[in-house]
Amino acid sequence: MEDKQIIDLFFERSERAIKETDLKYGRYCHYIAYRILSNDEDASEIKNDTYLAAWNAIPPTRPSSLKAFLTAIGRNIAIKRYHVRLKKSAIPSE
Repeated sequence: MEDKQIIDLFFERSERAIKETDLKYGRYCHYIAYRILSNDEDASEIKNDTYLAAWNAIPPTRPSSLKAFLTAIGRNIAIKRYHVRLKKSAIPSE
């Protein structure tokens, strides 16, 4: 399915938008998160969080590139998770 059709599904608020997004970009979204976090479970969770954020952002946003849009969302969520991990590991345990 073409990106424009997937974005149209988001605008229709069809749950099929998530299914089609996962079919087309699921592995890629997982890969982006895994490269940052090096953990499959976290990468899967980030992928799902990316879909939720896209669902909440489309509409009103109509991205010109769905792949770039998902990449930016997923990367930002993964980086935030990475920083949380760093903070937790920097806190000395008692």
